[in-house]
Amino acid sequence: MTSLYQSSITSLPLLGHGKVRDNYAVDTDKILIVTTDRLSAFDVVMNEPIPTKGKVLNQMSNFWFDKLAAIVPNHLTGIAPESVVAPDEVEQVRGRAVVAKRLQPIMVEAVVRGYIIGSGWKDYQATGAICGITLPAGLQQAAKLAEPIFTPAAKADLGEHDENISFAEMEQRIGAELASKIRSISIELYKTAADYAATQGIIIADTKFEFGLDENGVLHLMDEVLTADSSRFWPADSYRVGISPPSFDKQFVRDYLETVTSWNKTAPAPNLPADVIEKTGAKYREALQRLTGAQLKD
Repeated sequence: MTSLYQSSITSLPLLGHGKVRDNYAVDTDKILIVTTDRLSAFDVVMNEPIPTKGKVLNQMSNFWFDKLAAIVPNHLTGIAPESVVAPDEVEQVRGRAVVAKRLQPIMVEAVVRGYIIGSGWKDYQATGAICGITLPAGLQQAAKLAEPIFTPAAKADLGEHDENISFAEMEQRIGAELASKIRSISIELYKTAADYAATQGIIIADTKFEFGLDENGVLHLMDEVLTADSSRFWPADSYRVGISPPSFDKQFVRDYLETVTSWNKTAPAPNLPADVIEKTGAKYREALQRLTGAQLKD
């Protein structure tokens, strides 16, 4: 399988390289977003690409953008990415890029948790709360919450860890009205997606959304949505309370890094063995097939 670790498009001005995505200016109001095969864990980019990962993420995001379009506008323009690059650059964008509206990003990640797992479980064990939201005593790992909770995080610079913040701090950063709107939309997006995923035998334990504003101040869903990078997907048939369920996401890599290596979660990252790379790619492709009912497109 061929991989794209970093794009090298010269026909458009480069805006920047993110952890996974490379952004280019198409004109003053549109950008080209190329989803590479890079993988980040604990906010550090791994050294090796995961073959087909970028195409899986792109196809999965587009599936969800379409399914959730009635709830909130999104950044898609419908313009073919192949049409905005030079002919010899088409293979870099085919199946892994979109032409998106150029939005003003809101520098707060909208995290919704339906189950108690990951950093939320660690937080709950230490404080009885997740990001300041007090929960009932006696909950077990991976327990379903009575209602999904909204736990925002401040977006960090590349290589830095995102910081969990309270909703009150989110209000201070972006304003109470916008914060309240993002919270309600995020919970609606999560519930709608989780209900659909349940029909496919998948539990969405948690996810994060990113939003931006257009030139008229209209809120848009942007970046990626409900992918195996931004969400925890569990197979419903093997879900058990009290254990960390197997995942269709990069938890496979996180578990390897936390249990097999002595890495301190700061750059540089340790090298990933071939079997971890192969199995991670397979997990992403399985998540796509099970959630959307479609195989990865060529």
